[in-house]
Amino acid sequence: MSVAKSSSATATTSIADGPYRGRFAPSPSGPLHFGSLVAAAGSFLDARAHGGEWLVRIEDLDPPRERPGAADSILQTLELFALDWDGPVLRQSERAAFYAAALEQLRSLHATRRCDCSRTQLKALPRNRTRPPGEELFHPPVCLAPEAGRPRPAAERFRVPAGPVEFVDRSLGALTSDVAQEVGDFVLQRRDGHFAYQLAVVVDDASQGITDVVRGADLLSSTARQILVQRCLGLPQPRYLHLPLAVRADGAKLSKSTDAPGIARSPPATQAWRALAFLGQRPPPELEGAAPREVWAWGVAHWNPVMFAGIRSHDVAGWSPTAPDRQRDPQ
Repeated sequence: MSVAKSSSATATTSIADGPYRGRFAPSPSGPLHFGSLVAAAGSFLDARAHGGEWLVRIEDLDPPRERPGAADSILQTLELFALDWDGPVLRQSERAAFYAAALEQLRSLHATRRCDCSRTQLKALPRNRTRPPGEELFHPPVCLAPEAGRPRPAAERFRVPAGPVEFVDRSLGALTSDVAQEVGDFVLQRRDGHFAYQLAVVVDDASQGITDVVRGADLLSSTARQILVQRCLGLPQPRYLHLPLAVRADGAKLSKSTDAPGIARSPPATQAWRALAFLGQRPPPELEGAAPREVWAWGVAHWNPVMFAGIRSHDVAGWSPTAPDRQRDPQ
């Protein structure tokens, strides 16, 4: 993904309109860690600073990766940190019928295709051997030769049109991504029958009337894929703001699935203050011992995304609000 020369590509998709509505959408693969808190706080503060609603959605689409009790633990931690959400919590595990209807609509538009390629086959491709962990594997324009043995269930993929997708991020500016070249046709429904994140998130954002998606920069690479699905289904495109990602010294992101320490083990006020500082908001030192609700009230009143504009990641241990950051995008 690179900086775009213009931002005119969004002209074919209507931008979400109406009162601001944001969301926080964690997956229940473990307890919330500091990186999760940054994403929750950033989306919460942006919503409240705009006088908008802030919803919570549990993205429990992948049972093998989920941990028992993690969803309830996440909600309890949000309550502990006084991150009060609006309305009922939406759980993706209860919305299969909506995803099936969207997939059927895409089929009727000839925007999908069946795929018998195994993950083992795709991982063996030269372009995938150095793929970062967690990234969707590149799929070539034509499926690979079927493996010997009995037939297996097929996945269903989105037919990606040729050409770049351009969009504007409120922090990173105008960006362009050539999905056909970077990822190829991507999965909408897995061979095990579970619906893929890229389909579910588009359906749910539209269903919930989300106008602004504020999330970590680790999901930046998914944005162009989601815009393609939005366009095909005739759905409005939210505004996007990708927050700096909390990473370790080696560049690896903090992750629930890799046992990053849960924030519930630390004093909420200190962690809330640290999250504001991590986002460049420069909270006063005396707030570090205040109740979380007081910290967030200060954050809403002083919220300024310009303070982290162009920054994609910070080393959690080594970063400070006054230090230069090598992860800032060129302007």
